[in-house]
Amino acid sequence: MRGIVSLAAVLYLAPGLAAQGVPAGFTKISAGPSLQGWHVSQVNHHGNTQWKVENGVLTATQDKKDNGGIVLTDKKYRNFEVYLEMNPDFGCDSGLFLRSTEKGEAYQVTLDYLPGGSMGGIYGEALQGVRGAQTPEWEKNWKKGEWNTIRARIEGAVPHIQVWMNGTLVTDWTDTANHLPGGAEDGMIAVQIHGGNRCSPGLYHRYRNVAIKELP
Repeated sequence: MRGIVSLAAVLYLAPGLAAQGVPAGFTKISAGPSLQGWHVSQVNHHGNTQWKVENGVLTATQDKKDNGGIVLTDKKYRNFEVYLEMNPDFGCDSGLFLRSTEKGEAYQVTLDYLPGGSMGGIYGEALQGVRGAQTPEWEKNWKKGEWNTIRARIEGAVPHIQVWMNGTLVTDWTDTANHLPGGAEDGMIAVQIHGGNRCSPGLYHRYRNVAIKELP
């Protein structure tokens, strides 16, 4: 009975925004209240805007015009699946970085939630020679104004990346070679607020329930 009352209270406070919950087999790595386990990059080209965690939600906006940035896990990972829930404001470009360097050189799952944007595609963030992939029909799998789930899987020396949006496979892509600096086969996980005019102060990206399943 207590669990039922608690769930009803959550739904009453946030109609239409029910949590999905971390999938079985995943380990939660969400940032702590003071970003424990994560850190803000001071050397990436998007900027160094501040991130904060409130009630388990990691959030950020441009703290001044054009100043975005990325926040990264302290730990590096090789082959893995990462899961997260996100509820962004429309008009702000973001991304999920896989095998990232401190500078933000990474394979990026595009989270471009703005006119003409691509959600769930692949982009080579500061990488040369990556053709990537687009997802022109992503909106049919997206729930506007609600929490949505993104799950991404990366494995192999030559990265094979798959992306699921709200449980639907939207991208299945393999690079032609390893384009990470020095042919690196591991790196950090990061999320982004785009610098420049692809976001603006007052538009927020929100993430919660970040979790990982490491693969052989």
